[in-house]
Order: sequence, then C-alpha cells, then structure tokens
Amino acid sequence: MKFLTFLTDLPDNALGRGLRAGYKPAAVAFGFSLVSNLLYMALPLYTYQIYGRVMTSQNQATLWMLTLVTLFVFVVSSAIDDYRARILINFGVALDQRVSGRVFTSLFDAAVRGEWSARAQALRDLDSFRQTLTGIGAAAFMDVPWIPVFLGVLFIIDPLVGTVTLIGAIILIALAVAQTRATQGALKEANEAALKSYGFTDAALRNGEVVRAMGMLPTLGQAWAQHRAVTIERGASAAEASNMYTDIIKAVRMGIQVLIIAIGAWLIMKGKIHSGMLFANMILASRALQPIEKIVGSWDALNGMYRAYERLNKLLASAEPSIRATALPRPLGKLSVEGVNFAPPAVQRLVLNNINFALDPNEVLGVIGPSGAGKSTLARLLVGIWKPLNGVVRLDGADVFTWDRADFGRHIGYLPQDTELFGGTVRDNIARFREGVTDEEVVSAAQLAGVHELILRMPKGYDTDVGESGVVLSAGQRQRVGLARTLLGKPAFVVLDEPNANLDAEGEEALMRAIDAMKANGATVVIISHKPAVFRAADKMLVLREGRVELFGPRDQVMSRLVKPAQQPEVRAVEAGR
Repeated sequence: MKFLTFLTDLPDNALGRGLRAGYKPAAVAFGFSLVSNLLYMALPLYTYQIYGRVMTSQNQATLWMLTLVTLFVFVVSSAIDDYRARILINFGVALDQRVSGRVFTSLFDAAVRGEWSARAQALRDLDSFRQTLTGIGAAAFMDVPWIPVFLGVLFIIDPLVGTVTLIGAIILIALAVAQTRATQGALKEANEAALKSYGFTDAALRNGEVVRAMGMLPTLGQAWAQHRAVTIERGASAAEASNMYTDIIKAVRMGIQVLIIAIGAWLIMKGKIHSGMLFANMILASRALQPIEKIVGSWDALNGMYRAYERLNKLLASAEPSIRATALPRPLGKLSVEGVNFAPPAVQRLVLNNINFALDPNEVLGVIGPSGAGKSTLARLLVGIWKPLNGVVRLDGADVFTWDRADFGRHIGYLPQDTELFGGTVRDNIARFREGVTDEEVVSAAQLAGVHELILRMPKGYDTDVGESGVVLSAGQRQRVGLARTLLGKPAFVVLDEPNANLDAEGEEALMRAIDAMKANGATVVIISHKPAVFRAADKMLVLREGRVELFGPRDQVMSRLVKPAQQPEVRAVEAGR
C-alpha cells in the first residue's frame, strides 16, 4: 500500500518537484471525476423511470425523451472522461520533460561512480512510472472518494442494500491488501534478478568478440541462467498467488452482484421498494465497487510503479546536484594538484595518496609507473570526472570538479585509455555532437591530429557512419578519431591516457606531431603511457608507484635519478627512448 502514501512525502529532487507541479492538474482532473460520477447517476434514474413510469403508462413519448436525455448525459460524461485522461497524459509529458534530462545526467554520474547496474534501466523506470501514474489504475483513485456517494444512495434506497455493498467493498479491499502482501516479496526478488540478468547480458554483448573467441559463452550462460532462473521461479510464484487472489476477488465481486439482485427482489416482494429499483440497485452497487475493481486489476502495475519510483529516487539522491556556475574565461593552463587523496567507490584503500605537483602553462608532463599505480585514476581527477576525497585539482586557480562541465569541456581535451565513439558520423564524433561547430573546426582538429587523410580514404569521408561504439573502425582508427575529438577547438589543457596504445608507426608519428602542435599552440599537456617515444616532448616527468609520487621534476633530472632494477621495465624503456 506504499504507493497510496508516497505522493504526500515527496523528496526535494527533480522527481519530487515534477510531481508537485502536478498538484494543480490533478485537482482539475479530480473535479472532472466529481462531475463524471454525478452524471453516472443518470443510468440508475433512467432504469427506475423506465420500470416505474414508462412500463406502466406505456407512454412512448416519455420513453424516447428519457432515452435522448440519458444518451446526451453519457456523451457529456464521455467527453469529461476524455478531458480528464488528456489532462493526466499532458501532465505525464510535462513530468517527463522536467525529469528525464536529470535522470539522463544522473545515469552518467552513476556510471562514473562505477554503478553500472543503473544504466538505461532508469529511463525504463521513468517510462513505467509515468505511464502508470497517468494510466487507468491511478485514475481509478480519483473515483475512490465518490464511493461513499453511491453507498449513501444505496443506504437511502434501503439500509440492507447499502450494508451488503459496504461489506463487499471492505472484503474486496482486504483481499487486495492480502494479495499485495502475498506477492510483493516474490515480485521484488524477481525484479531484482531480472535487472541483474539484463545487466549481465549487456556486459556480455559489449564483449561479444572476447566471449566468442575464448569460448566463454557456455560458462557465461550458466551465470546468466542463475539470474534468469530466480526471475522465472519467483515471478511464477508471485503470478500463482496473484492469480489465486484475482480469481477469489472476481468470485466475491460476482457474488456481491448476485446478492444485491436477490436482496432487491426480496425487498420488492416485501413491498419495501419499487420494482424499478431492482436494476438501479445493481447499477449503483456495481459503480460503487468499480474503482476498487480497477485498482485491484492494476495492482501489479501500481506496485511496479512504486518500485520504479524508489529506484529513481535512489539514483537522483546519489547524483551530484546540478549547479549553474559562472562561466570562466579560457584558462592559460596553469595546473596544480594539491594534497589529493582518492579511493574509488567501494574500495577501502587509497588509490592515490597525498599527490602534489604543479605545471606552468605550455608545459608537457609525462606520467609513468607500473600497472595499478593510479595513473588512469589521476587522469580522471585532472579532468574533473571524479572528486578527490581530500585536496583539490585546480586549473588557473579554479577547482576542475566544480567548474561548469559544458563550459569546462570547451577548454580541455581528454583521450581516455579505452577510446569509445558514439553512433553517428565521423564528423559528429569529432564535433562532440555540439551544435554550431563548423566544418572548418572539425577539419582543423582532424588535421592537427594527423587523421585528415585517413578520414578522406573512408567510404564517405567525414560523413562515414562509425556504427554503434565505432564498430566500423579499427581500434587504431577509433583512437586517432578520438584524438581529433580531443583537439577540437585547440584546447588549453589536454590529458592523454595511453594515447598510442593501439597505434601503428604512422599513427604514433601523427601523435607526436599533434603533441608538438599542442605545445606550439600554448596548451598544457599531460601524457600517460608505457611507450617511451611519446615522452620525447615532455618538459617534466612524474613517476607514480603504489599511489604515491615517487619522483617529479624536469625530465632529464628525473631520468638521471631513476635506477633500473629488473622490476621497473617501464623506466628502462623510458631511458632507452631518450
């Protein structure tokens, strides 16, 4: 029954504010429900007049006049119901417009924190929540307050008829509550297992080539089947219980209608009510129980709506609030890392510990260290993806994490270790899908990255569709196009994480020319790599080991201090490339 009360305790987030904005249209829809329910009284009045007046007087004029008036009332009632539905649907559209953007950005916040289980499920949750909130089941709640009106009329007709209908309504509600308690645990477990199954499938499909090449499908299939088995078993258990209660509720509802007819006939034989009230009693009792029947029929959807609401609230609550920040000028590129400590979510130990260093504008820093030293973590902190536990990363004195992301992104370039492209053309990807980016800017970035000629050799040049995740291109081509995307607009600060991991000799030479061009344009550049050649343009070197700065300073000075034990092959490789 939680979904009956959640609207009275709305959280202070985008979803809560969107729902509060619906109070006014909900009040209008509630008013339409009042009119619609009052107009429904025309049907029992019509049957009473037919059996009480027309059948005895045989007056055809009265018959047709009553029929026309009743039909007109039903047309008006249908129009009012249609307007109510339109109001709810339009509110659903407005709610989606208010909330979906925030959910979309919160998904990326969750992905950055490593919470991949959220993924696109949150958007499906929003669709499910919106559709149910503005659907038949939720609309039936607007008819619930008018149940006493119909019960009151039945009590006026005869207390016995009203009492039987009231008892029937209480029994139906009790059965609905019992149905919820009997199914909610199994439904929750089935839903959670289904989400795990979908997430596991998504991960397997993303790595389909590895799965197929290494024969991992049978073993992965077993792991997937475990989640699927829980989904099916618990779902079937919930369905069995739900169907049992649904059948009981259906039998009780039909039994109540039979009792109402029987009691009406008995009252007529006793001379307590007019014969015309027989069908009027049945219609009024049916209308009084109708909202309960609709709610019971939508019970699973309503509970699913509440579960979706809880997941959306959890996602929005854990996301960083969107703060509109003052636009800052293009940075000169002065970087300072001040006492930074960091541990990713769910990791107990610090991955980076007390990191301190600074770069002046137009300097190139090379970062080396063994695997697991925290190099890629440092890269993410430098561009404001993650927030340090302690300390701060500043660019021209401003905290990179609190810098407005859209504004910050125009001044920086970032090439992650795993280069991903988005479904669209080469041009779209280089332009970062921004509006207003000119062809000249796109071509200039491609030329700076040394990928212009490669793009021209593609089937449609810059208009070549790269497919989902850039699957049409090779790993090296994706990395070179990703470099062009990084260099769009000649950024003032650039972070390159393993930029030559997938490059051939031609690609590496193009990368070196791009680094020289960035330096000539006054950019501050941080390069992380295990390959030595890329550091030939470095002004300074940073050696990370076990999350700490082991060495930092001018390139030649750092290299002269490095020893060459067998456990440091990457250091020997750097020296060999001098």
